[in-house]
Amino acid sequence: MSGSIPFYQKHHLHYDRGYRSKETESTLSQYQSSSSRYSASRSASATSRSASATSRSRGLKLSSHTGLDESRLSPVTKRAKPTYLALDKENQIIGYVVPIFRGSQEFATGLSDTEEKRVRDTAAYMARRDLFASGLEMERSEQISRKETMRESAERISLNKRIHEHGEHFKRMNEDSLMHAPNFVIKPRSHTVWENQCVRLHCTVSGWPDPRVVWYKNNVTIDPLAHPGKFKLQSSYNVHSLEINRCDFDDTAQYRVSAMNSKGELSAFASVVVKRFKGEIDESLPAPRHGPVSEYGITFKTHIVDTFGVSFGREGETMSLGCTVIIYPHLHRYQPEVQWYRDHVLLTESKWSHMHWSGDRATLTLTHLNKEDEGLYTLRVTTKSGYETYSAYVFVRDSDADVEGAPGAPLDVCCLDANKDYIIVSWKQPAVDGGESILGYFVDRCEVGTNHWCQCNDTPIKFARFPVTGLVEGRSYIFRVRAVNKSGMSHPSRVSEPVAAMDPADRARMRGTSAPWTGQIIVTEEEPAEGIVPGRPRELQVTEATKNYVVLSWKPPGEKGLEGVMYYVEKCVSGSDSWQRVNTEIPVRSPRFALFDLAEGKSYNFRVRCCNSAGVGEPSDPTEATTVGDKLDIPSAPSKVVPTRNTDTSVVVSWEASHDAKELVGYYIEASLVGSNVWEPCNNKPVNATRFICHGLMTEETYVLRVRAVNAAGLSQFSEESEPVKVKAAIASPTPPYGISVLECVRDAMVLAWKQPTFIGGADITGYFVDYREVIDGVPGKWHEANIKSVSERAYRVTDLKENKKYQFQVRAANMAGVGIPSLPSDTFLCEEWTIAVPGPPYDLEIREVRSDSLVLLWRAPVYQGRDPVNGFYIDIKEADAPEEAWRGVNTKATEKTFFKIKNLKEAETYVFRVRAQNKAGVGKTSEVTDPVNAVTKPGTTEIVVDVDDDGVISLNFECSDLNADSKFVWSKNYEEITDSTRMTMETKGNMSKAIFNTPGEEDIGIYSCFVTHTDGVSASYTLSEEELKKLLEISHDHKFPIIPLKSELAVELMEKGRVRFWLQAEKISANGKVDYVFNDNLLSQGEKYKMHFDKDTGVIEMIMECLNPEDEGTFTFQLQDGKAKNQSSLVLIGDVFKQLQKESEFQRKEWFRKQGPHFIEYLSYEVTPECCVVLKCKVGNMKKETVALWYKDGRELKADEHLSFAEGVLTLEIAQRGSTADTDDDQVWRAAKISKKDAGIYEVVLKDDRGKDTSTLNLTDQGFKDLMNLVFSVIANSSTPLKITSTDEGIRLYTFVNYYNDLLQVTWHYKDSAIAFSDRVKSGVVGEQLWLQITEPTEKDMGKYAIEFHDGKDGLKRTVDLSGKAFDDAFAEFQRLKAAAIAERNRARVAGGLPDVVTIQEGKALNLTCNISGDPVPEVTWLKNDREITSDEHIILKFESGKFASFTITAVNTSDSGKYSILVKNKYGTESGDFTLEITEGTPDLGVTSYWTDADGNVVFGPNTPKEKMKSSITGTKTKKRKESVTKTPPAEKMEDNKESKNKESGKKKEEKITAAVSVQPKGSDSEQKVAEQPAGTAKDPEPAAETQPENTKK
Repeated sequence: MSGSIPFYQKHHLHYDRGYRSKETESTLSQYQSSSSRYSASRSASATSRSASATSRSRGLKLSSHTGLDESRLSPVTKRAKPTYLALDKENQIIGYVVPIFRGSQEFATGLSDTEEKRVRDTAAYMARRDLFASGLEMERSEQISRKETMRESAERISLNKRIHEHGEHFKRMNEDSLMHAPNFVIKPRSHTVWENQCVRLHCTVSGWPDPRVVWYKNNVTIDPLAHPGKFKLQSSYNVHSLEINRCDFDDTAQYRVSAMNSKGELSAFASVVVKRFKGEIDESLPAPRHGPVSEYGITFKTHIVDTFGVSFGREGETMSLGCTVIIYPHLHRYQPEVQWYRDHVLLTESKWSHMHWSGDRATLTLTHLNKEDEGLYTLRVTTKSGYETYSAYVFVRDSDADVEGAPGAPLDVCCLDANKDYIIVSWKQPAVDGGESILGYFVDRCEVGTNHWCQCNDTPIKFARFPVTGLVEGRSYIFRVRAVNKSGMSHPSRVSEPVAAMDPADRARMRGTSAPWTGQIIVTEEEPAEGIVPGRPRELQVTEATKNYVVLSWKPPGEKGLEGVMYYVEKCVSGSDSWQRVNTEIPVRSPRFALFDLAEGKSYNFRVRCCNSAGVGEPSDPTEATTVGDKLDIPSAPSKVVPTRNTDTSVVVSWEASHDAKELVGYYIEASLVGSNVWEPCNNKPVNATRFICHGLMTEETYVLRVRAVNAAGLSQFSEESEPVKVKAAIASPTPPYGISVLECVRDAMVLAWKQPTFIGGADITGYFVDYREVIDGVPGKWHEANIKSVSERAYRVTDLKENKKYQFQVRAANMAGVGIPSLPSDTFLCEEWTIAVPGPPYDLEIREVRSDSLVLLWRAPVYQGRDPVNGFYIDIKEADAPEEAWRGVNTKATEKTFFKIKNLKEAETYVFRVRAQNKAGVGKTSEVTDPVNAVTKPGTTEIVVDVDDDGVISLNFECSDLNADSKFVWSKNYEEITDSTRMTMETKGNMSKAIFNTPGEEDIGIYSCFVTHTDGVSASYTLSEEELKKLLEISHDHKFPIIPLKSELAVELMEKGRVRFWLQAEKISANGKVDYVFNDNLLSQGEKYKMHFDKDTGVIEMIMECLNPEDEGTFTFQLQDGKAKNQSSLVLIGDVFKQLQKESEFQRKEWFRKQGPHFIEYLSYEVTPECCVVLKCKVGNMKKETVALWYKDGRELKADEHLSFAEGVLTLEIAQRGSTADTDDDQVWRAAKISKKDAGIYEVVLKDDRGKDTSTLNLTDQGFKDLMNLVFSVIANSSTPLKITSTDEGIRLYTFVNYYNDLLQVTWHYKDSAIAFSDRVKSGVVGEQLWLQITEPTEKDMGKYAIEFHDGKDGLKRTVDLSGKAFDDAFAEFQRLKAAAIAERNRARVAGGLPDVVTIQEGKALNLTCNISGDPVPEVTWLKNDREITSDEHIILKFESGKFASFTITAVNTSDSGKYSILVKNKYGTESGDFTLEITEGTPDLGVTSYWTDADGNVVFGPNTPKEKMKSSITGTKTKKRKESVTKTPPAEKMEDNKESKNKESGKKKEEKITAAVSVQPKGSDSEQKVAEQPAGTAKDPEPAAETQPENTKK
């Protein structure tokens, strides 16, 4: 079980039973301390057997803890009972074990000594009892047994006590052996090393169980296997070490070592900082070891002097590199080890390099330089005490080409793969292509021992690898490569190392026989079997594929002992089954083959067959389809090229590596002087790093650099050019800032200020970094970064602090060289909010213009303003060595400026200054005191000089003789740096700087100062007052006089009739002045084309051209001369500018001619009136009576209803649709109507008379018509009334009125800002100009905000109303009332029709009238005659059928029947009546029963005299029947808009229509009755007759 448990659990309390409690430890200690009392009678065999048995049972080693022999173990009475301790592999006690088996007898019985004796005694007892059956004996045996049991129990208690006491003793005597957490006896320490040196971190760790140690780099576990050769971990005797080999910048990190066991974990930290020399020195080997030499007992000190520097050579030359080596002490017989390295690779003697050591000088001679020799050369001198190195770079440039423009030679030619049939040759592309891209490369071979070079490829190949075939097996070859471009061939490269054309196995066998001491065992194959055809080749694959060749490799067949196997290679185009043998003549012997002459872009499959004398075997499995082409892509261009200063002749350039580049060979770097566009290579051998030092540059010149990557596929595109870099010596990081003070403090933040470092490192400071730490009870904590991004100002607000906590701060300055060391910690500041009323301290005090009696003090206003804004400053002064009481004020009145010139100083006296700010509350805190300044005018001090040159230019000039390479002149106005170049222009040449006034004026009045950076405070100032400015302007004017000033430069403008006018105006010119007019350097003269004029009084000079022609494109110049004074002004008219001017001139010319006749002043446009009427209009001019204006739509002439009017020169036409009147010929008669899609079209107006014609067109189709309609919709929307609420008998209605409604208008109803989905309950519609939304049977869910949105193609318009609260309650109540009234109105009793107003009938005739009755419930019907009720009898028959039809019949009319008859219908909802008058006349003989057909209003439709043909035609007219007022109340009419009054219907007198019929005798009981057809109320169409009226009555 123990073998499967981790090491750190083996000794845990929950696993280790021996140490389960302290009591057990104490028992063990007691037992061992008292072991002398035990007998020595125990045998060794028992010990061995017990230990073996216990070890097998526990898996632990058992032995005596103290190592005592067996004689020291005390036995118990009668027999020894030893105990054993359990030990681990390191002899540490982990438990106590009591043996189970005590010997062979114990093993057989499984009983202990005591138990065995008890069994024997019990057996004897039983025997005696059986023999004697004595009770006394039984009692005696039981007593003995009890005593023995008690004695064993006492022994066990004593044993436990002894073990515990022994454990306590062992703990006191051996504390380190007990379990405890890890502890670092020696912690690792931090190191700062040079690049490429070796560093070792080591520590000593204690702890038990032994801790497990893990090393981390930036909290990432270090795995030596993942970085072979980089990290080495060692552990020995609790000493653990981490060795970092060849440190580089990436190894700068925090390293942590963690020790862990079952008791806990502990970590220790150390930092490693890797530095690099300023030059190109690159140490190649681990740090030297130092110490005495054991052989001699002395320590050697090695110095390398008289070194070689960066060297430049050319191909074909010889170069020697040498150094003098001084070794102290000097021993004649002692020889150091001298080694030379190139790019960290050890050099050996060869025909290309010779090394010599003369005893004090090491020399390396490069006999024939090639670009392969370029690199970093290192001399390493090793003694018994260590080693010293020196390095410098050697650059090798291309030799002059035989043909101008030819590329440089390739380099690093080597052989990658060699076998019997081919050798793959690779090389690197040159950096110089000769100005033309390289077309490809030719590979040459030469057999070793001959001078015959043979070209291997017929056409140039671009891929930097090529398989050479046609070699003789066993012979050695050397190779070279040449590059070719359009200009010619390069020099050949350096030849490769010789290589033999044989299989690697043969080559290894040859090496094996020649070097038997290597211990190589050569196994030969058995005798080949004859007559067996070989099997299939195995594992065929394409190992390399380019567009020029494909390389195959495979394994021989698995059978052993075959007769000499060779191979045939076959190919076929993918997708086909046509296999073609490639090597038809000679089979190949190697399991590799290169195929050529494959079609680029095609896909192939390949297979191989084995053959021997017995025959050709089966083919191998074919390869996957392989497309012929370069699988290796050209790398992408590098990026982010960053150059930095290094030395006076070199710069360091770094870049970002190419992304996803495969088989990258390296990078080439090129440099170019800014503006020259001539690029020169910085290296002729690719570098593998992304950082390189470019040497051989010119000092103080500015360069740009670019980089490109290279692999076997070719060279990448160049990266983007870097930022320009000036070649100058490298800069250093600045010294620490100082004088840290607090400017403002709030609850969780403090504003700090500090002073600039005394030395800025030769470059401007780019920013500052602030750190802070908390101080608790005087003990500072860890530093924390306050800002990650640098701050440029010397003040910074530190946030995220804790209130009422104390803090210290430190500041670091940074420049181009890096970040400097931090300042000393500041004083301890308390973070508490300032509540004082006065301002905080000013800061950033600066002293300039130090003279013997004056200086200028500058400062910045306080950050903390106090209760009120700062309104002034006071300056204090005292001598540097004077006491604090000597402070005195400089100014008695506060100054509002942040600079002050302090005068009346004592020469050579040293002063210090401070500043205080004031506001309304008083004077605030004092600033930090300035550094002491000595009032002395330094030698060579100059002042600013004002100068006006011959051209009248006013400038301020300042000269400084203490300039260095980084010094700059900084000009200020009122001590604020001038950054705006509109007023002044700065020029600097050498040690002179000039500030030129562009246009001097009153705004230039002020104090001008110039400060020179990177000097010892060189500065000066000049005050430009108003009087001084006037004086300078006068001088400037005098100097400018020789130049004719111009009020305006040459300009061009268009005149009437499209003429072009060139003109300028001179400010002042005499009568003797003259002007030359020049066009494209040709002098122009007065003529028909050019009209010149020169007004010498006004200075206006002009030239007029009638028009511009294409040949007039160019530059026009007016050259002025007035005595000695000259001036000229030019105007360039080319390209688009000229074309635009010519086009405008031509347009103006045409416009002039157009306006000679009738013309449009404003072209055709449209407007929409508030009445939504679309009016087309245009403004015309130069009209006369004969002028005709014609309107067209889509090419057809329009005729308007009204005569066209030219009032005020405006033509108008309202867009209308075709009227209902007939067309007249082809002309259309138009009238105003609603606009619709039919009105879309192209409208045109033509004006013409005898003077000419003008046309204006307006396109109202597609988008034009949409825009027009959107405008109409906008007018409609704006005319809409506010959305209102009304109630109907069906529900609630929301409505708005518009002045005009168009069917194309799109509106959307919204409820709670969402579009309403209409249904049977919620509907919308339009009635006339009213747009409404009907909510049927509203509920509380319908409460909310409603809106109607009008769409006009733009933002639209919304009208809203809130249907909630009281508005909803009132509307709902009204709806309920109207609903009840509607129900009553709908169900009340009604007389629907059938009764005429007057009936005239002949006496004796039968009269039958029928009318419709409606109502729910069914009404009661009562007939009246002369207002008296009548009943039905034989003469007058009254019927009411089906609850709908009431009939009135008089069987035979007589004179007594005359009178007024009425019908009265009544139900619970109301009463209604209808009446008619019956007149009796004496008539003709009886012609039958007369019946009448009336409509719903009681109008007679068909009578006895109605013509038959009319009875069959549709009814076109009706007659209104007089009605009596209903008894019930009718619901009130719907409320409408106040300004929307309904029109009154014209009331006319109802004409009584008398119906006369021929009187005939009608028999009684005649059924010839004419019924009135039922017609539903509200039907739009007139009713059709239910039956035709018979024209003649038929007698029965």
